[in-house]
Amino acid sequence: MNNLKRNCLAAMVSGLVLGGVFAPAQASSHREAPFLTNAPKVDGTDFYMFRSYAPERAGYVTMIANFIPFQDPQGGPNFYQFDQNALYEIHIDNNGDAKEDVTLQFRFKNTSKRTALPIGGKQVLIPLINSSTISGVNPASLNVRETYTIDMVKGDRRGGSRTRLAAVTGGATEFDKPVDNIGDKTFGSATGYETYANLHTYDIAIGACGTGRVFVGQRKEPFYIAVGKIFDLFNLNPLGAEVGGNKNDLEGKNVSSIAVEMPIACLTSGSETVIGGYATASMRQGRLLNPFPGSGINNAVKEGGGWSQVSRVGMPLVNEVIIGLEDKDRFNTSKPKNDAQFIDYVTNPVLPAVVQTLFPSARAPTNFPRTDLVTVFLKGLPGVNQPANVVASEMLRLNTATPPTAAALQNVLGVAGGDKAGFPNGRRPADDVVDVSLRVAMGALCVLTGTGDALKVGCKPADAPAGGLVLTDGVRKSAADFKPVFPYLNTPLPGNN
Repeated sequence: MNNLKRNCLAAMVSGLVLGGVFAPAQASSHREAPFLTNAPKVDGTDFYMFRSYAPERAGYVTMIANFIPFQDPQGGPNFYQFDQNALYEIHIDNNGDAKEDVTLQFRFKNTSKRTALPIGGKQVLIPLINSSTISGVNPASLNVRETYTIDMVKGDRRGGSRTRLAAVTGGATEFDKPVDNIGDKTFGSATGYETYANLHTYDIAIGACGTGRVFVGQRKEPFYIAVGKIFDLFNLNPLGAEVGGNKNDLEGKNVSSIAVEMPIACLTSGSETVIGGYATASMRQGRLLNPFPGSGINNAVKEGGGWSQVSRVGMPLVNEVIIGLEDKDRFNTSKPKNDAQFIDYVTNPVLPAVVQTLFPSARAPTNFPRTDLVTVFLKGLPGVNQPANVVASEMLRLNTATPPTAAALQNVLGVAGGDKAGFPNGRRPADDVVDVSLRVAMGALCVLTGTGDALKVGCKPADAPAGGLVLTDGVRKSAADFKPVFPYLNTPLPGNN
């Protein structure tokens, strides 16, 4: 077992990035590192964190961690279950020290009902995840029941105090996850799936700080980007139309979401109003293939040992195209408190030079080290979302004292568009993080800060010849393209589509 553990660990840390903290990339964080291409169930794709903007929910923060990228709707017969041998976590740092203070841990369990049909006088197990139409929570027609538990940990994620969260009504500590959107016939109509999925939103008790809500299940992929053209050497016009210039290559995909809404008081500490957040997934250090698995589901492997983090996502567009290939897996296994090891990728980024090579009119910034990028991506903007005692580290930061902007009034360019409740002050589903990040990479903050450096980012307009350009990938959505209430992400595309 010791040799097996060493081999597994070696595979998990075999080299790739802090990558593109500020660069357009392969769908934010989809298939961004070599190890995760072999383990899609623990591949974290995007992390969203924002003041809830649904009516009467302004006192809450919504956090959404997405996993399992590039899901085709017709993904039968097993569809896209979470890994019951993995640990999925959302971490919150509420004092700026780059260490988690509150962690939500999700563990999954898949249980087969062994549904069988009489065939020629024998009871034979069906090959499908459902035997007929589906409605309600855990109906008899659902052949595999997927459930999960939620633990809230205060302090260190492994050694802190742990509480098993329970439903407000009934006190259950095991929650049902809806099966994926198999198709309209299975759920009775084109709207049947969302009616069914909505039954799986639960109110949860979170101690003295109040109650929250949780939904775990498949959603339509919310991230939007011209993936194909970007990876074909930026085969697009970065100075073209911001809306409709290119197609969203993720429009036909689904994703698996863990969405939690919690009172602000459950996440903050003392007078500090800024929280940092990120999501991870971990696997057991030891894995043994079972050559004779016998009957049952998910028993082809035996796993044990301690947890090893294999996926990490905080700020969007991290761990893709900026950091050297050999560091991508290393970043995914690291914690924010150790991010100093990746600092050169932020202070001396490759992407702007590549953009200039392909588009000479977009001249790369000349201020090295790039203190503007360190500020916005590793610390937060002063007066916007920077903690008082911040330790530079990669995570999504949200100032919980900033009021949410109603959906109809949101500017998808966030803070750069005058909407202080948007990216990089947290991240909402509609925020155009690709365009904003590309512009910041090319020096937009150096222009916006002015000669007096009002934003305190350590550069000036002369440092960024292309900092005022309206760079874009040509794909744009708005808050109207998403649900206006929790969990905010849309109904997943049906398998019959």
